This record gives sequence, structure tokens and C-alpha cells, in this order.
Amino acid sequence: MTPLRLRQVMVAVLAALLGIGIVAVYSSSAMVAQASFGDSLRFLKHHLAAIVIGLAAALGCLVVPYPFWRRAAPWLFAIGVIALVAVVLIGPEVGGAKRWFRIGRMSFQPSEFVQLALIMYLADALARRSDRIQDFWNGVVPPLAATGLMAGLVLLQPDLGTATAMGAVALLLLVVARAKWQHLVLVVVGAVLLLGLLILGAEYRRRRFLAFLDPWQDPQGIGYQILQSYFALASGGLLGQGVGASLQKLFYLPSAHTDFIFAIIGEELGLAGTTTVIGLLGVFLACGMRIAMVTQDLFSKYLVCGLVGMIGLEGIINIAVVTGMMPTKGLPLPMISYGGTSMFINLIACALIVQASRHASVWHGSAE
Repeated sequence: MTPLRLRQVMVAVLAALLGIGIVAVYSSSAMVAQASFGDSLRFLKHHLAAIVIGLAAALGCLVVPYPFWRRAAPWLFAIGVIALVAVVLIGPEVGGAKRWFRIGRMSFQPSEFVQLALIMYLADALARRSDRIQDFWNGVVPPLAATGLMAGLVLLQPDLGTATAMGAVALLLLVVARAKWQHLVLVVVGAVLLLGLLILGAEYRRRRFLAFLDPWQDPQGIGYQILQSYFALASGGLLGQGVGASLQKLFYLPSAHTDFIFAIIGEELGLAGTTTVIGLLGVFLACGMRIAMVTQDLFSKYLVCGLVGMIGLEGIINIAVVTGMMPTKGLPLPMISYGGTSMFINLIACALIVQASRHASVWHGSAE
């Protein structure tokens, strides 16, 4: 496929995912919104507003000259650090975590922006260090240190899921940059040990991990959410109960319109619906990685890989959690779950992927 064709397919897939998300958010949230706020459309209206604002921002990004983003990468990284420090110090505490800034009825989650800023910073850093990537201390450690700083601040919120995703994307970029496999093995071993310590060092994380291993051990407590997700997926069968016919969304499954929306899709649209969502995400990732492969400019290659990896990892982790293949993490399903900041950042990420592809095509004279 030509770069132009790849972009067209990605845009079509994006439109399909957004459409599925709009229907799924309304179906899964209407009853909760009516009971809590007296307005069954409340969450749908917020979701549509996030999409509109995100699309407007994405179009704005396409207008900005592409070289600006590389020059802005260090500044965006610095802004991200400041935002993470600020949210830990002055952000409101919700459910024992400090992850959001609130302005009136609006909220903003800095960790979503930080993922984007970190990827842009790493793309620039790895492109500049391409001749030193085989050197552990000069090529591998500096990008890891930047990632560790960001992930450490995210852990203070605390948010292990986002911090883990950030580390995984950094590792992906090191693989793409062709760091030595011995160095990568060392990084992976260290990361796994650190992750184990973080899980064992917090009671609620240990309980989540035990619930992942055996949710039936505490079906009314820590295992409740994943069991309700199982019930939703199981009752969907091949073709589902029909749009709007979910029973688990009726106050049984917590976070039905956010982190566990995939379970509601499975209940209402069955295996056919969940397979469609997975297939669309797969096509999106395949197109993104193909764009990265044909891109010769190192910054653009690493930027596209990082952004596609960010969206792909969020999707994989979310689906793995909902289906019981991973312990519970608070990551949304990209382009589908309710969540303003996540939607906003993901749409900007898609715009940057398109812009990087256009820039590489023009720069290297690729056939459009």
C-alpha cells in the first residue's frame, strides 16, 4: 500500500471505532446517568464533546508545520514533568489517588498528556543518539532515565498501569532503534523485578493480583468486577443480546462505560462484536507499523512506532484485563471508552501519525 492508502485505511478504521464507541458509551451509561444525574444523555454528551474537541485539536495539529513537533519535544517533556509534580501536590484526591486537575465540571488527567510528550521526547533523543545506541551508558541509559522520571512521578499518583505502559513503549522504541539484545534483556529483567516489588509492596495491588489468579476466592469483594465481566461476555454468545439489551450494565458491572466497556460490547454484540473491535484495532496497528517501516526519517519512524505502540498497548491491556488475562488496570479502550483526556490525546496521536506519514512521503518522494 502507498502511504496515502495506509492513511485512508487508518482514518476509516478510526471512524468505525469512534462510531462503535458512541453507541457503546450511550448503551452502557444511560441507566447510570439517569439514576445519578437525572439525564440519560449526560455521559454521551460529554463523550461527543470530547470527540469534537479532540478532532478539532487533531485538525489543528495537521496545520502546524511538522518540524515544530521535534523542536517542541524537550519543552513538552518539561511541561509534562511540571504537570505531574503539580497534580501530586495540589490535585484533588479521588478514591485515594491524585490523577486529575478539575476546573468546574471539566477534568484533565496529566498522565495521558505525559505519555504523548514522553514519546515525542524519546523519538527525538533516540534519533539524535542513533550512532550511540549500541553503547549502554550513552545510548540506552539516557532514554531510560527520562522514562523512569516520568513513570516514577506517575507512580506517585499512584497509577501503576500507566507507568507500566510508558515503560513498555520505551522498551519498544529501544527495540526499533536496534539496541543490543543483551542490554534489552537486562532492562526487561530489571523492569520485571521492579514490577514485582511494586505489586508486593502495596496491599491493594497484592489483592488485585490474587483476584486475577482466583477471582472466585472473594466473589463479593476484590473479585467482583472481573466476575461480572465474565458474566457479560459469557451471556453475549455468538451474536449478543442486542444493542441496549445488556443486563450487566444495570448497576452490576462497575466502570461499564469506561474501563470495562469491552465486556458490554461482548454482551450486546457477542463474539461477532468483540472480534470486530479487535480486528479494527489490529488493522489500525498494522497500518501504523507499516507507515513506520517505510519511513526513513528516524524521528518520524520512532514517533509513529511510539504513538502506535501507546494506542496498541492500551487496547491490548484493556482487553486482557476485561477477559481476565491480566490483573485489573485502569486503562481505557482507545477510541471507544468514555474518557475525555484519553480521547483527546489519542486523536492528537492519530493526527501526528498522519502528519509524520505525509512528511516522510513528501520528503522521500514516495508514491502517493
